[in-house]
Amino acid sequence: MQNGILIWLPWLAMALTVTAGEYFKPFNVSYDHRALKIDGQRRMLISAGIHYPRATPEYNFEGRYDLVKFVKLVGASGLYLHLRIGPYVCAEWNFGGFPVWLRDIPGIVFRTENEPFKEEMKRFVKKIVDVMREESLFSWQGGPIIMLQIENEYGNIEGSYGQKGKDYVKWAAKMAVGFGAGVPWVMCRQTDAPENIIDACNGYYCDGFKPNSNKKPVLWTENWDGWYTTWGGRLPHRPVEDLAFAVARFYQRGGSFQNYYMFFGGTNFGRTSGGPNYVTSYDYDAPIDEYGLLSQPKWGHLKDLHAAIKLCEPALVAAESAQYIKLGSMQEAHVYCDGNTSICSAFLANIDEHKTSTVQFLGQSYTLLPWSVSILPDCKNAVFNTAKVGAQTSIKMVDFEPTSSEKSSGPGHLMTRTELPLVSESWMTVKEPIGAWGDDNFTVQGILEHLNVTKDQTDYLWYITRVYVSDEDIAHWKENAVTPSLKIDSMRDVARIFINGQLIGSARGKWVKVVQEVEFKQGYNDVMLFSQTVGLQNYGAFLEKDGAGFKGQITLTGFKNRDVNLTHSPWTYQVGLKGEFKKLYANDDDESSGWTELSHDKVPSILSWYKTHFDSPGGKDPVVIDMSSMGKGQAWVNGHHIGRYWTLVAPKDGCQETCNYRGSYNSGKCQTNCGKPTQIRYHVPRSWLQPSDNLLVLFEETGGNPFEISVNTVSVETVCAHVSEDYYPPVKTWSHSSYINGELFAGQMKPVMELQCEDGYTIASIEFASYGTPQGSCQSFSTGNCHAPTSASILSKACEGRNSCKIEVSNSVFGDPCPRTVKTLAVKARCKPSSSTSWYTGLSEI
Repeated sequence: MQNGILIWLPWLAMALTVTAGEYFKPFNVSYDHRALKIDGQRRMLISAGIHYPRATPEYNFEGRYDLVKFVKLVGASGLYLHLRIGPYVCAEWNFGGFPVWLRDIPGIVFRTENEPFKEEMKRFVKKIVDVMREESLFSWQGGPIIMLQIENEYGNIEGSYGQKGKDYVKWAAKMAVGFGAGVPWVMCRQTDAPENIIDACNGYYCDGFKPNSNKKPVLWTENWDGWYTTWGGRLPHRPVEDLAFAVARFYQRGGSFQNYYMFFGGTNFGRTSGGPNYVTSYDYDAPIDEYGLLSQPKWGHLKDLHAAIKLCEPALVAAESAQYIKLGSMQEAHVYCDGNTSICSAFLANIDEHKTSTVQFLGQSYTLLPWSVSILPDCKNAVFNTAKVGAQTSIKMVDFEPTSSEKSSGPGHLMTRTELPLVSESWMTVKEPIGAWGDDNFTVQGILEHLNVTKDQTDYLWYITRVYVSDEDIAHWKENAVTPSLKIDSMRDVARIFINGQLIGSARGKWVKVVQEVEFKQGYNDVMLFSQTVGLQNYGAFLEKDGAGFKGQITLTGFKNRDVNLTHSPWTYQVGLKGEFKKLYANDDDESSGWTELSHDKVPSILSWYKTHFDSPGGKDPVVIDMSSMGKGQAWVNGHHIGRYWTLVAPKDGCQETCNYRGSYNSGKCQTNCGKPTQIRYHVPRSWLQPSDNLLVLFEETGGNPFEISVNTVSVETVCAHVSEDYYPPVKTWSHSSYINGELFAGQMKPVMELQCEDGYTIASIEFASYGTPQGSCQSFSTGNCHAPTSASILSKACEGRNSCKIEVSNSVFGDPCPRTVKTLAVKARCKPSSSTSWYTGLSEI
């Protein structure tokens, strides 16, 4: 840690509402009760949450942590930036973003009226603000930063600190504003935020949120479009229909700034995942997935929603408040009008979870699907409904090489092939010593707290002591059929128990009791506890008191005369792994490091290092390593730590084959992957790879078979769409000059199906097409009783050989195979790599 400066991960949210260009002319940012004001003008802002180090610490701004470079990239892309400094960030990040050394400062108590903590927090926040100012990155300097955040969700735990918590909030606000950053400051989930700080909402729904002053706008700093995942847990998904409903309701009821958490989640590289026990992937079911691929239909449906809200912006910023109109028992309208002009926009909502409703609004009839919002930018024409998803669905494939069979892993739209290329047929290995291995081990009386010893420089810590067993004890056990046990009052996250160098048991959990039967020989016996962290606590009050390893008493029971209390015995401590110390993950010197050839009959084996070399897959598709044949450990590629791996299996129950988007969402509502390992694929950024001879190193704790590891690519091979003739025309049509000038009437516009492969791919074939009453979903489309026989030929002519295609969904294109029936066009297309490739860079189109 350089100069003792704190290492905290700022939260970033990008407001994507401005035209492209390189930075800006200097402008001021202010606000009133209705919205943020950019250069004096109210704006409706839509924001994409990104944690830049999770894309491709100590206090440094190098590599993935180069904040200045990231902010400049945002500005160069013509985007605004909301920089959420924290410095506590939660974020499922290790220790909530705090460095572990912070807890060692004498007398420190985190996030309260505590001088040692306040001193360090002030130093960090000042550093961030000063760096941004020195680089001219604030809006008034021509930079992209329009807003800052101090603290994070402190209101959730403020009561734990009593009056000192209230005083701390006032101090944090005064401290932040005092740095003169020149842009507004925000506190989220902080109902007692001072007058000069905007309090904001976090949650799945924020349409009912009101700030603590009528002088502040309604901001939504975290719209949870997914949820995080734990080892051994199911995979959560949030339906896009519900997500779009929540966003539309927010702007309908007076909101003005909304940030998706996350829009791109990324990867917990290294040991950065928090928890404990959060997985390495931070995909978060986000619109842009962990690998940078679009998650469809979530990305496309939200893009259409944003375009519809953009059409409403003139009315939304002109009106001081909405006019509320009750349309039914569970149906309502909010109307925004400028009294001096004809500008008018409306949102019609049906919050009934079960029934479609037809309502009358301003003399016209509108049909509202259950749990949906229709958006009328001109108070007349509905251009978007949150429950009508016209965006395509993309099916992602692991490994592109054709094989004989495929299988689906459910609503996550990720396919996997049964035959995968092995990363290597040749591996080398080194055994990790059991117990003490270095000159730096030490012995003290009693049990030390894990983090006080390791300082979180490693997951691993050995606790070693010696126990004497008499002949009388051995005889007592045999005569009375007694088996001695080792009892640990409380432990976390993982502990492995060795007696005389042999693994006899393991335990995992968060402060759980352990009882393990043991076998001893007569004489001296070595008791070795291998303690492991799996991400540090990232949420809650009094984080500085949270630790790892063991608490309470450690006792041996079953001895002839008494239990043996080991708690205050002499214990020898060995920090970390010998392989870590020797940097086996980056050292390719076989002779000096002791690497030997691995034979098939030597696996699986506990506490072993493995290494091999592999060539990068061709193309530019994202690369993943399939670790399903391994147990638990860590992995490195070319010296880069790609994260922890663990093949814990999710419960067999609790998943849903189909997910009903209607009704309030929670993280347990739409889960998949039951009965399967939570994560088996691990992202390796191509920037870390070379064309050939890449070094892959693993540390395996429990035993696995590296010969079955495969290296693969992830691509979008299949795209599908399902659009009915009663869907709305593309939202962008409504902003077209021919419509604005009156040359095109609403009745003339038809819905359009759009198909698009990822950049660098073209549509190779139309696998299914039917205009009529097709049945099923993308992986199981079939023709219904009504089918236009020309469907496939029309789609093939329009789409094959192109990266994207559009086709009107109407009788004029396909004919009318069944009059007086609402027809639907369903299409499944196959994408393949084209001869020329380019990277997707369209984030600004969200």
